[in-house]
Amino acid sequence: MSDQRPHFSSFRERLLGRQRMFGTFVKLPTTQVIEMLGQIGYDFIIIDQEHAPLDRAMTDLMIFAARASNLAPIVRIAEFTEANVLSALDCGAMGIMVPHVASVEKATAIARACHYSGGSRGFVGLSRASNWGSAGPTQHMALQDSQVAVIPMIEDQQAIDLAGDIARVEGIDALFIGRGDLTASFRDDPEAPAKVADISRRVAAAAKAADTPLMMLPTSKPDFEFATSLGATAIVLSSDHGFVRSAATVALRDYGA
Repeated sequence: MSDQRPHFSSFRERLLGRQRMFGTFVKLPTTQVIEMLGQIGYDFIIIDQEHAPLDRAMTDLMIFAARASNLAPIVRIAEFTEANVLSALDCGAMGIMVPHVASVEKATAIARACHYSGGSRGFVGLSRASNWGSAGPTQHMALQDSQVAVIPMIEDQQAIDLAGDIARVEGIDALFIGRGDLTASFRDDPEAPAKVADISRRVAAAAKAADTPLMMLPTSKPDFEFATSLGATAIVLSSDHGFVRSAATVALRDYGA
């Protein structure tokens, strides 16, 4: 079957163009799941170093599998350091997602670490990111600056009022609303869902005012309608863990166990 999806390298262009795209978190240290997701027709994956046992070698293989399957590999690094960003980008990531971005200063540092021009990204000529040297140094740097997406996560109480300022930082390409951590921050408050919904509206409005794309992870079809009503166009559907658990649960139930 021919792949009608745009090339994985166009992820940032499509993100900025507000094209509807679907992705998922990948936490299992394997390449086969990624190949299947590519065949199914997903647009991108988020390789989750924050919440999964993924070292640099496994991340490298997962990025390779994604690119070979025409999936844009985005890496959610465990924590922001320039070394963590550089590692993912040299392996060929087409985007960097950073958790817990709650200040303009941190967003600025992240954007600088992801870019050559006006930034601080370390240069290497022979890497997957440069197609192993097939692009000359100048072309490689220009392509990376134009193709790598930089995505901070807004998932802390102190980040809410700063979301618009973070979105306006030069080099930031989209905001991801991390509703899981925001919900957890309310502990056992019965009003947590309503409060997080209101926060999502505020962050979405700030992103819209800053002309910055929005990414969200809906948990149901009605929640998908909510996310898209806020302007989210890059949609993250569950995770490989979630898909396995839900399918296994349904199978066990359907066969009467």
